[in-house]
Amino acid sequence: MSISTDHRSSLSPAGRRVAVISGSVRKDRMGPTIAQWVAAALDPAQLDLIDVAQVELPDDSLLYPGGGPKSEVADRIAAADAFVFVTPEYNHSYPASLKRLIDWHYGEWRVKPATIVAYGVHGGYAAIEHLRGVLAELSVVTTRRALGLRAPWTCLDDQGRYTPDAEVARGLTASLAELRWWAEVLADARRDRPLTI
Repeated sequence: MSISTDHRSSLSPAGRRVAVISGSVRKDRMGPTIAQWVAAALDPAQLDLIDVAQVELPDDSLLYPGGGPKSEVADRIAAADAFVFVTPEYNHSYPASLKRLIDWHYGEWRVKPATIVAYGVHGGYAAIEHLRGVLAELSVVTTRRALGLRAPWTCLDDQGRYTPDAEVARGLTASLAELRWWAEVLADARRDRPLTI
């Protein structure tokens, strides 16, 4: 799927940084492939692609409610104005690797928007719903539109790129357009009316 530069700019929040977070660490995983597909729809100048498999977090014994020692990606998460979580569905939820990344940060997520792109044999919808509840606890606003990809490994081209049908591509466009709206609204709110509770 090719996306024009103008189209990418219309989906990326104006002047806002978007972190696309790939949540799987398995050896033969689809996460990076799906994350690259999402990234291609965003302005590369405003994009930060975070692969959980490449992030080394501190030992969990050092974690306490609301934080812990600063992780190597804390500043990157804090710099983002919006997030796209790319996650597989494992056993009707999302993987522990993604939960661990989320738990190691607190203020970095607050009052920012996120959309979720999940995948699995049946589309990853259970992972989406479980992730929404966790993100709400961190004052993250999730978009109503999320994207569930059913068996995306069946839609790879001969270079291994994810090439879904037009309906799926439209779903991503709608999710990112909603994310853009929330990113701009919440950035203004964080600046002008900071949440103090």
